[in-house]
Amino acid sequence: MVFEILDTQLMEGVTIWSLLITGIVVFVGVIVARIVRMIFNKKFAPNMPIHTVKTMNKLIYYGIIVIFLMAATASQGIDLGGLVVGAGFMGIVIGFAAQSVVSNMISGVFLLIEKPVKQGDTVDVVDSNVLGKLIDISTFSSKIQQFDGTVVRIPNEKMFTSNLRSFNLSEVRRSEVTVGIGYGENIDKAIKVIKNAIEKNVVYSLMEPEPQFSISELGDNSVNILIRVWYPRDDLLEVMPNLLKVIKNALDEEGIEIPFPQRVVWDGKES
Repeated sequence: MVFEILDTQLMEGVTIWSLLITGIVVFVGVIVARIVRMIFNKKFAPNMPIHTVKTMNKLIYYGIIVIFLMAATASQGIDLGGLVVGAGFMGIVIGFAAQSVVSNMISGVFLLIEKPVKQGDTVDVVDSNVLGKLIDISTFSSKIQQFDGTVVRIPNEKMFTSNLRSFNLSEVRRSEVTVGIGYGENIDKAIKVIKNAIEKNVVYSLMEPEPQFSISELGDNSVNILIRVWYPRDDLLEVMPNLLKVIKNALDEEGIEIPFPQRVVWDGKES
């Protein structure tokens, strides 16, 4: 009785028994996929970038399951031709209905392959005005943790088509500050004083490329000196908070005036 039930045909060439065998083989495939993924994570993952590990985990897991599914259906003589055609048709319908979802998924794949940025990078999504640390690239969206602690979710399509500014591709960074001196001061002397102060007191400032100085503006109250300083990319918080302090103290010690705006108020009455 049981064997007769198992031999019952559900459709041409497909019986309950063949579906049961297929299910068992796929279940075994899931177990094998998990074991292989576990071995990969222990043996190879520690030496690979995080985003590459995540991609490989998905490829290994679902790839093995698909292989077992195809092997099971082939061994049981199940013809998937009709299902493939039907799935293809449904895929077209769903594709038109969910273009943005598909676009986000494809963009996510391209982000993982091209790697314009990777997990852990500090990135500026210029078109979205979002600046922070990239913490995840998932199937449909990417997550960026801003410096105020909030997390912004950006669709992968927008992430892929936006102008991305990466802070991690270059080993060095450059920052700019502007300092004004009085019109009566010697410009060359002021630049020399600032340069010496940076070399002595700003520890992480690079001497190659060396700091650059130029006159950016003849302002209403001051001659403005633009100062460009290079430093290792990871030392931003060591350089910028101290740079202006070092410059101010050096100019004060040499008696070089840093002017401030002055206004004369006239009340309109003649004495």
